[in-house]
Amino acid sequence: MKYDVIIVGAGPGGIFSSYELVKLNPNLKIGVFESGYSLEKRHCPIDGDKVKSCIKCKTCAIMSGFGGAGAFSDGKYNITNDFGGTLYEYIGRKEAMDLMKYVDEINVTHGGEGTKMYSTAGTGLKKVCMQNKLKLLDASVRHLGTDINYVVLENLYAELKDKVDFHFHTPVTSVEVIDGGYRVVTEGESYDCEKCIISVGRSGSKWMETVCKELDIPTKSNRVDIGVRVELPAVIFSDLTDELYESKIVYRTEKFEDNVRTFCMNPYGIVVNENTNGIVTVNGHSFEDPEKRTENTNFALLVAKHFSEPFKDSNGYGESIARLSNMLGGGVIVQRFGDLVRGRRSNTKRIEEGLVTPTLSATPGDLSLVLPKRILDGIIEMIYALDKIAPGTANDDTLLYGVEVKFYNMEVELDENLESKHKGLYVIGDGSGVTHSLSHASASGVYVARKIVND
Repeated sequence: MKYDVIIVGAGPGGIFSSYELVKLNPNLKIGVFESGYSLEKRHCPIDGDKVKSCIKCKTCAIMSGFGGAGAFSDGKYNITNDFGGTLYEYIGRKEAMDLMKYVDEINVTHGGEGTKMYSTAGTGLKKVCMQNKLKLLDASVRHLGTDINYVVLENLYAELKDKVDFHFHTPVTSVEVIDGGYRVVTEGESYDCEKCIISVGRSGSKWMETVCKELDIPTKSNRVDIGVRVELPAVIFSDLTDELYESKIVYRTEKFEDNVRTFCMNPYGIVVNENTNGIVTVNGHSFEDPEKRTENTNFALLVAKHFSEPFKDSNGYGESIARLSNMLGGGVIVQRFGDLVRGRRSNTKRIEEGLVTPTLSATPGDLSLVLPKRILDGIIEMIYALDKIAPGTANDDTLLYGVEVKFYNMEVELDENLESKHKGLYVIGDGSGVTHSLSHASASGVYVARKIVND
């Protein structure tokens, strides 16, 4: 079968590529190939009561399928160039911001009506952070919530399903260069196209690496972020979350001069398991529906590790730490902050007697046996720094879940059109190593779609 455009991956980049292509040229024949399932068929066995640990499904329903890994996320769209990727380095700061705002408009008109836009503009919290050796990054944040994010995806799919050929549960094994375009090969068939957009996300990192090798596309090593997820009473962080919802705060440690940052803040939310290539790590969700809210807030504290030659496998390094946590705790480990600084393992009794009720059933343990000392020292320093602007952060009963790892794809060499050395082959979203967020990935999809139509 022949398509005008084939899109590999139905995450944010693939969805918004499809949306914009259909909008600008309804006559284009577009095929989208996704290794996972359609939205309504995505279900993780761990979500029920019968299965307690990952059974390593052939296709992970949390990481793959329509909506990508972001389908069951907190639905935060950060409109900023300060974090979330380096898209602006390719297309310019203004263009990147305009595209993220455009994506926000689409989300709002497809089920996100009534959700709130938060902003750091004009806040006095920036001064408070600076006075305590912390830096609050600039951003506007649209919080859809896990529930409304799902509704937006449902509505986008309903609008696209009769205009685009979606091939779910159809993994692409390879992409080949042919005369006049590209051949996308699946386990059963092959499909040709003039233009090809690859948008495979974080879960497709190893596949993307293979494709780059086969097509001789240059890449360079990226980074890995390693840390913990903090859970504490929501009232402790309410001054920040009520005004900003998502506070991106960076601290430079005194001991090693490493940067530690907050990530994925979930006011009144829950801590959840996340499966990446069979490794169970930790994440967080929150909901727009008041009835689904808890009394806790959770957020990640992450330390970014960049590696120089000869080491290139930054993701492998992060995976090894996560596997150690899984080996010791059978999954995610939880520890009270007071136990960590006293050098003792948390146990069920101390956690049950604490002031913070865990929202995730995790194994009480000792994170110092899992995380490298340099990373753990940085996290402890950051908690004491945050305690100055949000007193109570460093309480003994604050819970730390580990490990949280953010894997980044190696960065694919692309031009200003997000096009590889092979003309007509575009690489977008988190699979490119260029974007690291829902908003940037979605914006990259719109950008490439416009380039294709206007070519």
